[in-house]
Formats: sequence, C-alpha cells, structure tokens
Amino acid sequence: MYRVDEAVALGITHIDTAGAYGPRVTNQLIREALHPYPASLHIVTKVGGTRDAQGGWPPARRPGELRAAVRENLDDLGLDALDVVNLRLGDAQGPGPGSLAEAFETLAELRRQGLIRHLGVSNATPEQVAEARSIAPVVCVQNMYNLAHRQDDDLIDELAAQGIAYVPFFPLGGFTRLQSTALSAVAARLDATPMAVALAWLLRRSPNILLIPGTSSVTHLRENTAGAGLALSGADMAELGVIGR
Repeated sequence: MYRVDEAVALGITHIDTAGAYGPRVTNQLIREALHPYPASLHIVTKVGGTRDAQGGWPPARRPGELRAAVRENLDDLGLDALDVVNLRLGDAQGPGPGSLAEAFETLAELRRQGLIRHLGVSNATPEQVAEARSIAPVVCVQNMYNLAHRQDDDLIDELAAQGIAYVPFFPLGGFTRLQSTALSAVAARLDATPMAVALAWLLRRSPNILLIPGTSSVTHLRENTAGAGLALSGADMAELGVIGR
C-alpha cells in the first residue's frame, strides 16, 4: 500500500492535496502519517471544487463554501495555517473564462486573517492568473501540462520571469499515460523508464516547474523520483520536444 511517509523519506518536500480528495480522506491520511510535519515540508491544498455522489467535481467557489473548505482543510491536516491554497477554477474539461474576483478576494481575506500563508490558482487561464495577481500575490499556478499537452508554454515562460512557480498536474498524461516512440527511445538510451524521462524533461523545461506526479505504488514513486536525477542532453530535449508540437 502506498505510504506518504515514503515520499518524505525520499526527500520530497512538496505534497499536493485537497479536501475534495476522498473527500477529506487524503488529508486525514497525510496527518496520520506525517504530523507533526517536518519544517521543510510544504503541503499545498486546493479549494473551489467538491465531489458529488456520482463522482463529479461540481464547483464550490461561493465565499461561504471557500471559508468552510479552508476550515475543513485546517482541521483535517491539523494545522493553524495552510502553507499554500490554490483556487480551483474551470471544470473537468479544463479552464473556462470568467472572473475569479469574488472567490480570490475571499481567499485573500483569509490570508490577511492568518489562516493562509500563500495563494495560487489551478486550472486557470492566463487572464485569470493576471486577475488574481491584481488582487493578491500569487506564488504558483497549477495547470495541466506535459510533453504532449503544451498549451501553457508562453505562460510558463512569463511566470518564470516573474518568479512564480508552475505546477503541472497530469505531468505523466493523467488517466492515459504518455506514450511516444521518441520518449521510449530516449528512455532506452538513458536506461530509465519513460515516465522518469518525461518528468526530467519538465524539470529541465523551466526552472520554475514543480512536479506532482501522483501514484499509488511505492515502486512507481521511486521511479518517478529518479527522474529528478536524470541529465538530459540538448539532443534529448530536442527529440522530446517534438512530441507536443
């Protein structure tokens, strides 16, 4: 069975979670395994969505819903303040247009109250990122991005110039894992798994990228962690770079 403490033992210092996962179960397991938390550990959670009885992800971005979600995350994680809270936008199909002002202002107020230290956005358009930054400081953007889905290339470069972290979710393709002859060829040359190479590509893609590859297997966890130690050459990067073009 997957153990979150194994991730910390391997040197992982960034854990992505949400009260909607379970719901609530994931946060409770994190607390059970790791509390009291190491000073080096950053637990990053999300609010703005919930789970319904059919397994869907309906939005929950009204002020009262957001305040309740933050309190729930604090209780389940056993914290007095949440390190980073991302506002989840859009839906399961991806980002959608529209203002985030009311929701993000609610989180900014909770930050002023000391319940949240830092803010970010998830599943957001570039316009929503800009709007959020006009309301309060943004430390990270969490969007779908990987070798095969490169829609945020310009946004990543813009955020890197501003010192804002970019956290790709589904870095290995999500429910359908990345498959490519180019990826397999580079992995074979490096004697590594294709997934480790895909993660190494992301880390070299830009210095502001942080990784959150999910897994339920300790074996895959160790393989994914190995991606941080892979050295990709310029030729490797060029070969991999054509996958999403």
